Parts: sequence; C-alpha cells; structure tokens
Amino acid sequence: MPGENLTRAEAIARADVVTAVESYAIDLDLTTGPDTFASTTVIRFSATEGAGTFLDLVAPRVHEIVLNGRSLDVDAVFTDSRIALDGLAAENEVRVVADCAYMNTGEGLHRFVDPVDDEVYLYTQFEVPDARRVFATFEQPDLKAPFQLSVTAPARWQVVANQPTPEPTPATHATDTGVEAARWEFGPTPRISTYLVALVAGPYAVERGEATSSDGRVVPLGVYCRASLSEHLDAEAIMETTRQGFGFYEETFGVAYPFDKYDQLFVPEYNMGAMENPGCVTFTESYVFRSQVTDAIRERRVVTILHELAHMWFGDLVTMKWWNDLWLNESFAEYASTLATAEATEWEAAWTTFNAMEKTWAYRQDQLPSTHPIVAPINDLEDVQVNFDGITYAKGASVLKQLVAWVGRDEFVAGVSAYFRKHAWGNTELRDLLVELEATSGRDLSAWSQAWLETAGVNTLRPSIELDAHGRITSFVIEQSAHEDYPTIRPHRLGIGFYDFDTAGNVVRTRSVQVDVDGERTEVPELIELDRPALVLINDDDLAYAKVRLDDASLTFAVENLSRIADPLARSLVWSSVWDAVRDSETPASAYVDLVLGNIAAETESTTVRTTLAQLGLATRTYVAPERRAGTLQRVGDTLWALAQKASPGSDLQLQLVKYFSALASTEDHVAPLRGLLDGSVVLEGLSVDTDLRWELLQGLVLLGAADEAEIDTAQAADDTATGRQAAARARATIPTTAGKERAFASVVDDSDAPNAIIRATASGFVHVTDPAVLEPFAQRYVDALLPIWDSRSYHIAEELVEGLYPAPLASVELRDTVRGWLETHPDAPAALRRMVVEGLAGTERALAAQAVDAAS
Repeated sequence: MPGENLTRAEAIARADVVTAVESYAIDLDLTTGPDTFASTTVIRFSATEGAGTFLDLVAPRVHEIVLNGRSLDVDAVFTDSRIALDGLAAENEVRVVADCAYMNTGEGLHRFVDPVDDEVYLYTQFEVPDARRVFATFEQPDLKAPFQLSVTAPARWQVVANQPTPEPTPATHATDTGVEAARWEFGPTPRISTYLVALVAGPYAVERGEATSSDGRVVPLGVYCRASLSEHLDAEAIMETTRQGFGFYEETFGVAYPFDKYDQLFVPEYNMGAMENPGCVTFTESYVFRSQVTDAIRERRVVTILHELAHMWFGDLVTMKWWNDLWLNESFAEYASTLATAEATEWEAAWTTFNAMEKTWAYRQDQLPSTHPIVAPINDLEDVQVNFDGITYAKGASVLKQLVAWVGRDEFVAGVSAYFRKHAWGNTELRDLLVELEATSGRDLSAWSQAWLETAGVNTLRPSIELDAHGRITSFVIEQSAHEDYPTIRPHRLGIGFYDFDTAGNVVRTRSVQVDVDGERTEVPELIELDRPALVLINDDDLAYAKVRLDDASLTFAVENLSRIADPLARSLVWSSVWDAVRDSETPASAYVDLVLGNIAAETESTTVRTTLAQLGLATRTYVAPERRAGTLQRVGDTLWALAQKASPGSDLQLQLVKYFSALASTEDHVAPLRGLLDGSVVLEGLSVDTDLRWELLQGLVLLGAADEAEIDTAQAADDTATGRQAAARARATIPTTAGKERAFASVVDDSDAPNAIIRATASGFVHVTDPAVLEPFAQRYVDALLPIWDSRSYHIAEELVEGLYPAPLASVELRDTVRGWLETHPDAPAALRRMVVEGLAGTERALAAQAVDAAS
C-alpha cells in the first residue's frame, strides 16, 4: 500500500496529540454518478495546543480543507493518504470536502450492479483501514468518537447505518442522475472506532422482527438482501438464531445488548464471512441459500451469526487499543459463538465442528514458516492485514477454550462480565482482561499468557504406555514435543479417554480422567493397574490445543473401527490425528485415502464429512506419489460415485458425495454419471439437481474436457445472476488446457477491471486441475506477476491474486525452485507479499515430503 501505511508508533504519537475526538459529522451524497460520491466530514477534537498531526483520507479529489476557520492549501497539505494539520488549538474543528471513489474490491464503499435487474447496491467494509476511503478520519481504533451520518440517496432505497434509520426528507438539490432523491439524518452513534462505522444502501428487500433485551428494551431486528434474492431469504430462521444468541449472551455476560437496534444485511461480492458493525452487521450473501446446501453450511451460518453478535460486546462495546490485540476480538467471538451454538441452538455438536474445521485451520496455519504468536507484533497496518488468519481466529479460540478449562467456566464468565462493565465504550489491552480473570479465578495468568500467547508453534502429545503380562497398565506417560524452531513446552489441561466395544458392537467411552500436562513427560498415576482398553484417546473432549498421536495399538484399532466410534467428537479427533500424521509425512497419503473411502459413508457430522472430503482431495491430488496419482484419483472417483448411489435418499451425505465426485472426477467413466445427473437421464432418489448443483456438475464435465465454453455460455444465459456469472467464471478457468489457463490468468492479472468475486472464482477454477502439467508454464508466469500485482492493486485484490493463483497442484521440484529463486532475488519485497509467497512455498515443500513417504510405502 504505497503511501497508505500507518505505523503503531505514528498512531501512539497521534493519540498523544489528539487527546479526545468529540464528534464526527459525515455527509455523503450517493447521487453524483457511478464512479464517485461526495463526502463532507466535520471533526471536532481536543489536542495539544500548538502541536501538529494528520488525518487519513484516500480520495481522488479533495476540494476543501478548513481547520478552525482557516482554509488550507489542499495541494500543500494533502499527500498520498494524509492531510497534515499544523498549529492546532486546544479545541479544534476541521472540515474536509472531497469526492471519494466507489470500489469493486470489497473495500471502502463497494458498488455492485445486479445483472438481474440493473439495480445498484452499496455497502461499506472498513476493517482494517478503509473508513478513510469514505470520509476523512483518524484511522486508528483507540480514537473513538460518536459518528453522526447524513446520506443523500435515491428516495426509493433502503439506507441503513449503525443507528436506527430515520424517516427520510426530500433532497433539497437536483441530482446529477435525475432520480428522485431523499436525505436521511441519522442520530449519533455511541462512542465507537472508525472501522466499525457502517453504511448499506440500495433497493434491498427487508423483513423485520424484534428481540427483547434483558433490560426490558424491545430491540428492532432487520434482515436484508438484494431484491432479486429475496424469495430465498429465510429471515425468520436468521432472526430466531439471533434471539437465541441475545438470550445466551445477555445471561452469560451479565450485560444487556449495548446498541439500539440489530440489522443483518446480506450483501454481494463480500470478501469475508461477515463484519461486526454495531447494529449493522454485513454478511456474505452466500448465506442466502438459493439452492440446497449441506448441513455444514447451514451450521456455519448459525455460528457466523452468533460470532458477529458476540462482537457487539467484545470488540464493539470494548475495543482493542491497537491491532496487536485483534486476536482477542476474533478469538473471543469464535469461542463464544461455538459455545452459544452448542448450548442455545439445535446444533449441539458444535464443538465437533470446531475441532473439524477451526482447529484444523489453526494447526495448518501454526505449522507454516509464517506462524506467529497469538499476540503478534503489529508494527503497522500491513502487519494487521496478514494477521487475519488461523492463529488470530482459530488458535486463539482454542487457547481460550483451554483457559476456560484451566480457570473454570464460572470464573471465566465472571471475569469477562466484570471486564465489560469496567471498560464499556473504551479501549483496552490484553492485560486489562487478565486482571479481571485473575481476580475471579485467583490464578496468576502471567506465566500462562507468556507460554500460550507470546510464543508460536503447536506441540505434539503422544501416550507412552507400558503393560504387564495380563494387559494391565504399569506406566502411562504423556510425552510432549515441539518443533525445533518453536521449542516452547506448554501446560495443558486435557482429558484421557478409554474406549471399548459395548454389547451392541459400538466403540464407547468407558473411562475418562482430566489431567494437567506440563513438561516433556507427564506421568498419569491414576491409570496405573487399570486394564488397557482397545483405544486410548488423549485430549478426549478436545480441551487442549495440540496435535495428538495415537499409540500403535490404538491407531490400528481406530483405523479398523473408526465408523463404530459412537461419539462424533471422538471420531473427529481420530480423523484429525491421522490427517496430521499425513501432513507431517509420518503416515502415507495412500493409507489416508483408504481410511476415508472405507469410513466416510458412516460419518454423521456434516462438517466432519466436508473437511475430510476436502482433505481427501488434497491427499489424492497432491500428497500421493505422482506415479500413483492417476490410479488413486480414478479409485476415489469410482468409490465416491458408488457411495453416493448407496447413500440415504435426500441425505446430507448423498449431497456431499455428489459434490465431491464432481470435484474429483478424473476419467472417461466419470463423464456418464455427471452428464446423466445434469440432463436428467440419471436420477438419484432424493437428490435435487438444482441451480448450484448443476454448476458443480458442469464444472466436473469441463474438468474432464467433456463440456466446452459454448456450454458454459448457455448455462450462464440460463442463470444470468451474480452467482451464475461467478460460477461461469470458475468453469471457464477450469478448462483443462494450457491455453484455457492462460486466458483465465490473463483475465484477472492483465485486466484490472474484474471485481473481487470474479477474481476469486477465476482463481479457484485456475488451480482446479486433474493433470497438473497444464500449469507448468505458470510457475515462472506467477512469480513474474507478483510485484506488478502488488504495486497496482488494493490489498484484498492483491491477496486474492497472490494466494489464489499460486499453482499449488504442480507440487513439483521445479515449482519449489522457481519460487525459492524469486524469494532469494527479492529480499526487499513487501513483507506481506513475501509472507503469502512463503506460505505457498511451504505447501509445496510439505507436498514433496509427503509424496516421498507415499512412494516409499
């Protein structure tokens, strides 16, 4: 981000000068045309008299800057993204008039035109540093203020912000576009950070409801989406989840919902799952289900709704002082939303989902060369951007779960409640929370914080069991190890479960103990003289954050009887343990393929199925020895199709097996079932071949060379929606020829006009291959494009391109050497860019190691 960075040192210095921000008055005119909008900002603030500071603003044109009645020379004071303010008074008022640009990147004020009806939809996304794309601002989280928003927009639009939407009044000026305009004057927000300000505008469809807060207030609820999607909006289900979350959080936190209303808006071309703008939460509109989705996706929507709701307290009411504590916002919301999902909704197995998805993500991220402590050093905005990762979210949440087990849930909740009451509307650092938890638990958390939050890496735990001649345990030790680069040995509170067959032939838990593990060897004397069970599972109930290995006897038993393990969380732990061993090149990938194909049909948890089948794809295409790849892919496709035909009609498993068969089809024999499902000549009882599944089947045919671009064009004409255009982009990028891949690559790298959603879809199709040879020319093409991409695109678009176009399926020595060579010859490349490339390289190196183990097996 040339000229647009902000360092922590600069933020601290500015906060020393700007002693308080009294208010923002922001006036936006959204009727001035399709490229820019008018933005006027008035900020009142206190400062050190005689000092100087700066405002943040990214805008193509600035018309006027007035400080304390004194007009400033725009050309002299506005450079890059900063407005210099010198000669400050004790009390100040600055006024900035600018034209700001609409974005198609999911940053700032995003503008989208619906291809169905040509309607315009707008929404803001400001985290981390993009409020400055819409109004002049002190862009740092500790300079909180009330924000008063005024908006001129087409009169027939919905206009939604953090505060309740007022009745509009007729606009007093003629618009450039000739449409009838109106003006909305919102009331001031409570004191919040700049990145939490929000605006959503357009002809959104809305359904309304209400929730009753614990303090007796009736809180208005709204659920919004584009008009062309409104027939698919299940607003009542969304509001019911929201009400369940209100009740759970208010009772658990002991603090009433702190804002005046709660709108949830499902918006197009969104970069993330959702954003916690107070009272105005934005979500990806993929959560508006126009076709059948898996239970995993339905549960993910519930968790996401509750994640953002948890932020109303942790993040919005009380906000981090600087971005080094971003993890605490996100980790808390991850932990709290999983807890609420498990205890307040129908999704009672949410902790199994957490293990299968979040912890898998955390373990993967924590073993990359770019791993970092949970409390990461955040020196500037570029550091923040790359820390929206599996450590900030999933590892942090896993560690909070471990902390709750260590201090006690009641004590943890009491400390959090005290924290909210003490620091409401303020900014905090980690120590502020630990002080409250120490007070309620009576524990000194400094050593815990240092071991878990200030060091990187994941430990591995293994049981070492000795038996006597009668099969009784004479010694039980948990051995803990760490990677040599991250040698910290940590304390763990964890369970040890004993599992055996019951009379019905199911594998069930027969004994469980909780122990404190610390050091490289921890003896467990309470298990001495007990009969050894068939399966010993350490980290039973998944309290600890650590990779777990099974002892040899348990591993043999678990692999042979995985489908008979009754508890879904125990099964998930076994799935995870074996997958970790494959990624670590301890177990051949071919053995994992056998395990999945032999047991997946008996798995009952949708997210476990989803995660496991995704890992099956990675193992088959990338970790299996290259000489075995084609045969393994054929067997995987054949088996998934056979299992789909046998699956219970209309079941979640049936749907997932068909989806992954489409994704992993590889031979001529797979063409007929895909084509048959698509044209209706093959029918699976209970399976609805709806719009989105039709796209997946077509993409499978494209992958096999059995459907061409003309068929993609026909499919797009039949589904000329935003989602249809994205699916068509992915299908075109999937065309399995080097020429097809070149067209896809050029369409997003050489052409800078594509919006974020099309870039994301194209990148996904580009790397979707059966024969990786079609990507061989792109190792060099990729590295040659890195710096031009970084220098010319916004952060999020650059991230989509750098990460999405990495030709990972090659998994070859040539790719490894090409990428290593670029890193060696570009030591001064931006740190964020280097990190993304290093992570791609790490995946290639891991794949090569796994291939070697598989070839030797």
